[in-house]
Amino acid sequence: MKNDPSIKLSRRTFVGGVIASAATATAMQTCGASPAEATSPKSSPGWIDAHVHVWTPDTDKYPISPDFSKSDMLPKSFTDEQLFSHCRPAGVERVVLIQMSFYQYDHSYMLDVMKANPGVFSGVALIDHHRPDLVQQMKSLAQKGMRGFRLHSRGDAKDWVDDPGMQKLWRTAADEGLAVCPLINPDDIQYVDALCKRFPKTTVVVDHFARIGVSGKIEQDSLDQLCRLARFPNTHVKTSAFYALGKKQPPYVDLIPMIKQVTEHFGPERLMWASDCPFQVEDGHTYEASIALIRDRIDFLSASDKQWLLKGTAEKVFFA
Repeated sequence: MKNDPSIKLSRRTFVGGVIASAATATAMQTCGASPAEATSPKSSPGWIDAHVHVWTPDTDKYPISPDFSKSDMLPKSFTDEQLFSHCRPAGVERVVLIQMSFYQYDHSYMLDVMKANPGVFSGVALIDHHRPDLVQQMKSLAQKGMRGFRLHSRGDAKDWVDDPGMQKLWRTAADEGLAVCPLINPDDIQYVDALCKRFPKTTVVVDHFARIGVSGKIEQDSLDQLCRLARFPNTHVKTSAFYALGKKQPPYVDLIPMIKQVTEHFGPERLMWASDCPFQVEDGHTYEASIALIRDRIDFLSASDKQWLLKGTAEKVFFA
């Protein structure tokens, strides 16, 4: 969940305060889905993880931003190969990469990972919405495989609604078929709501339930406010970062009522599961525990619903 283009925000701050046919077949069986069900929504088989960060300890080839130091890189390394060791056994074949804040606006490492694994990755970029060549930069990054742009609230989300650069970003995203991906706190939902109202054609993907539950408690008023975003048909929510929400303990069943409420409002077609690796695989948390919550532990989700959460929605937004 850590990813801020301009300031340091440690993972501790957030937590504390705040792909293989056999594997795919196994995952389908676990879901109780027939082969026909498991390939609908239609496309290549295999789940999609909609939110992962990658980085390399090779800071000579891939320098990090001067706003960060090597000591901020925790864990010290999370490369594509390290990711595959977690996601492939779970039947995850494709992944949406989110630019890591260590690199700020230099997407070289993520783009190289994408080029080295054709068809496996899509990307969400960081961008300075104040730059004068914003539209050209957005189009350039889209040509390189970026399908969305991340916004990170640092207590300034209230300024987004009337910011000319932010309005240009949302308008261009709609025109170019790109997503806006806000990482926000519960108090910021109102500002995303205002932007959705002003730019209803823009595809929006709210990260990590808008961090509802990071306090250790699922705040019902904030959850209701998040669910009101469902009236905008192009707005989506990532059911993700389970390690950081609610009780913050696997198997994360305390999050099921929140997942049920967002499913009732948005429908499975506008929800997407994501791990938020590497942070999901630290401190006693595992990749399997994250995907298993959606795949195995929620009775109210049908096999078709699980297809949408574990593949179809992310495929529609980030791989179409």
